[in-house]
Amino acid sequence: MRVFIITGISGSGKSVALNALEDAGYDCVDNLPVDFIHDLVQSLSKQGREKIAVAVDARRGQSIKELPAIIEQLQQNHDVRVLFLNSNTETLVQRFSETRRRHPLSKPDDNRTPQVALIDAIEKERLLLADLAETAHNIDTSHIKAHTLRSWIQDLLKDERPGLTILFESFGFKHGVPRDADLVFDVRCLPNPHYDPQLRPLTGNDPEVANFLREHPEVQAMGDDIRRFIETWLPKYQADRRSYLTIAIGCTGGQHRSVYLVNCLFDYFKKKSQALAEDDLHLLIRHRELDLNSLKKETSA
Repeated sequence: MRVFIITGISGSGKSVALNALEDAGYDCVDNLPVDFIHDLVQSLSKQGREKIAVAVDARRGQSIKELPAIIEQLQQNHDVRVLFLNSNTETLVQRFSETRRRHPLSKPDDNRTPQVALIDAIEKERLLLADLAETAHNIDTSHIKAHTLRSWIQDLLKDERPGLTILFESFGFKHGVPRDADLVFDVRCLPNPHYDPQLRPLTGNDPEVANFLREHPEVQAMGDDIRRFIETWLPKYQADRRSYLTIAIGCTGGQHRSVYLVNCLFDYFKKKSQALAEDDLHLLIRHRELDLNSLKKETSA
């Protein structure tokens, strides 16, 4: 059975993620008590169901700390994936303000306890879920809309075979480092097409920018160093029984250099995986800033 556990910080998009999984044919349950997860999976498995998604969050209190042990037990018989949604505090405060909803941990435990301030509740939740965040596949939703999050989750579901899924992601440092990154490489030291007026409106997906960067030996050297690092340590990540590994490449704006190098790395490892017929290695590609710009154009249109 394929079991998706969705968790994360309140306000980061768990409902959106659960709806996306429901659209993909999963049996979905929201806010299920942790103690019931194992029984639910067993019951649906006996019914012949193949895919289930369960959303669990800090509303379950200290019992959430039991979730890692439950996941480990389920992994003995099922393909279990854990998705952790996160966001920066500023964005979360804005979202709670817009929806006028109360954070689940801001409510007092009893009549004698004062209500907890929103920021304090968010930080309390981060501490409560810290162990889960370290072992799950993280998605930072700070700067993305619901439409983009649904699209990214659909990408994760395209290849549901067991094994390690590597996500190559480009980003711009001026918009912040992705919280979902496991490995981050800084390529801001490389020649910048932004200073060429003809290349500035283009992206690393355009052949003109690719040709410009390809002509600089240091760009090739940086790409080779990153590739060798990944090749050296990839077997260790696979042996660690990870489900996802996010490799983020960042330049200043996330438009040119990082996009080009992510494309190069994705193409290289895709060809290598096909040549070696590695069925347990799956590749995804994401250009964070380009995705956001595309969404802004669709919205303005």
